[in-house]
Amino acid sequence: MEKPWMEHWPSVVPKSMKYPEIPVYYFLSRAAKRIPGRVLSIYNDREITYGEYEELTNRFASALAELGVERGDRVAIHLLNVPQFVISYFGALKAGATIVPCNPLFAERELETLLNDSGSETIITFDIDLTYKKIDNVKDKTKLRNIIITGLADYLLFPDKILSPDIEQKKVEEAKKGDDYLFSELLKVETKTTGVKINPKEDLAHLSYTGGTTGTPKGVMLTHFNVAANIMQNTFWMIPVTTERDIEIPIWQNIMMKNEINDEEIAEELQAQGIEVTPEDVDRLINKRRVTFSAVPWFHAMGMIAYLDLPICNTQTMVIFLRFDPKEYLEAIEKYKPDAIGGAPPMFVPLLNHPAFKKYDLSSVKLIASGAAPLPVTNLKKLQESTSGIVIEAYGLTEVTMGVLYNPAAKDSVRKPGSVGIPIIDTDAKIVDAETGTKELPPGELGEIIVKGPQIMKGYWNKPEETKNVLRDGWLYTGDLGKMDEDGYFYIVDRKKDMIKYKAYSVYPRDVEEVLHEHPAVKECAVIGKPDESVGELPVAFVVLKEGASATKEELMEFVEKNVAPYKKIRDVIFKDMLPISLAGKVLRRVLREEASKMS
Repeated sequence: MEKPWMEHWPSVVPKSMKYPEIPVYYFLSRAAKRIPGRVLSIYNDREITYGEYEELTNRFASALAELGVERGDRVAIHLLNVPQFVISYFGALKAGATIVPCNPLFAERELETLLNDSGSETIITFDIDLTYKKIDNVKDKTKLRNIIITGLADYLLFPDKILSPDIEQKKVEEAKKGDDYLFSELLKVETKTTGVKINPKEDLAHLSYTGGTTGTPKGVMLTHFNVAANIMQNTFWMIPVTTERDIEIPIWQNIMMKNEINDEEIAEELQAQGIEVTPEDVDRLINKRRVTFSAVPWFHAMGMIAYLDLPICNTQTMVIFLRFDPKEYLEAIEKYKPDAIGGAPPMFVPLLNHPAFKKYDLSSVKLIASGAAPLPVTNLKKLQESTSGIVIEAYGLTEVTMGVLYNPAAKDSVRKPGSVGIPIIDTDAKIVDAETGTKELPPGELGEIIVKGPQIMKGYWNKPEETKNVLRDGWLYTGDLGKMDEDGYFYIVDRKKDMIKYKAYSVYPRDVEEVLHEHPAVKECAVIGKPDESVGELPVAFVVLKEGASATKEELMEFVEKNVAPYKKIRDVIFKDMLPISLAGKVLRRVLREEASKMS
């Protein structure tokens, strides 16, 4: 079947490209060599440069090596967004380890399961009770032998009180506190490694666990090549929004493919292709400072790729947020003037509903990206009306490193509200029948979305049968139901597991949720199926009302009934102060189903 989306392909975005076989840590090392003095991160107004991070990560890699961490070992990072995460991430990768991101809010049982499944022997965690106590309680039930603790305020030591020549370098055993190791003291260990040699197409960069909102999490194996490819795909998909000249795109393509950035060499190669570029153009692009925000948790696939790796690959300055606060976030936009912001829909709701939202100057924002969960069309339109930036909705999952379907970001491209867009560079997608997955369906028909590309996972960790179920003939079966229109734009309807079976009918929660979002009193909502012996499942809505608004259960049920087929109408409304949401921004429908099933 022809690929209709090619008719709408952004003219300045390459349809295919080569991907360098490099370790992920290369992006940091290359930038540090070229622009060591540029600020990489701003956290609580404290700045750390690319050059300083390069040295800090080299030291941490050396310390890990002395602790016995070898190529292929799993190192768990049990942190929120702080500079220590950046150091842990790139330091562990330089030591040849595989990163295992851990949600700091996991319960002890969840942590024990993840650590044992991954076989992690080293973990970096906070020294506060919320996190450290959980690790301390489960360590004897796991293979953990190195627990490295850091304080929230440790970042105040970076870089002066660590990298100063007056600081005496230590041995690993001197960094101990009881049975544990102090993160800040390990950074004083003498640098002995700047990166272990790895095989990018075979060695794992990440062992990222699926969210577990609908079942037991599975370890997703992502190679260095997977990660680097998805970073590059995102780079060239997003660049058109923030470029002032189209010439920047071929320059960036050349930069990405080179181990050493040589302005003259890149200019000569492009000139040979008939592109008028000077060495000064290359230098100007690399030295142009761009600012982006990192508020999405880095332990989540979207956060780690889009808001940690991608900014560093593009030599941007990241403003880091430990937690998301709408007022703090809006003030920071005025102060730092980022080119791009992004996150999951639950982040945009409090921004749009902040009483002073329209008073803030958001004119610097050229791109707003939404992913991880469906963005209600009403909210998408409000974002478009309230900022000068392009708003794109995208789709991905842990099994594809981060992303596969995106609305085009180029200014003159077609973006469709409610759609997650088209397959990005070197990516293919199609709709197949949900029962067997063997029949490709034509535009407009509902089925399962399957995808393929260089960003697709290697498989599930120690789960060969489950890997076979989702990886078939090079295609990843996503488990998401959707459709494609005549133009090749994809629409997500729901997860197969979230579909509600009412009698012989299939009810897709998003259909009903879109209607509820149109009611002026509704701030947030989620529709789930409540078990019922006579009909299978009854559609039930959990609703959060806007501040100061009021609505009755009967009013909302009647509002929905007027706008959907009879079998889709909701049978009950449960009002909540807030919906249970993971830090990745997804509604925990499993929790809502459990609550509904206990109600008479």
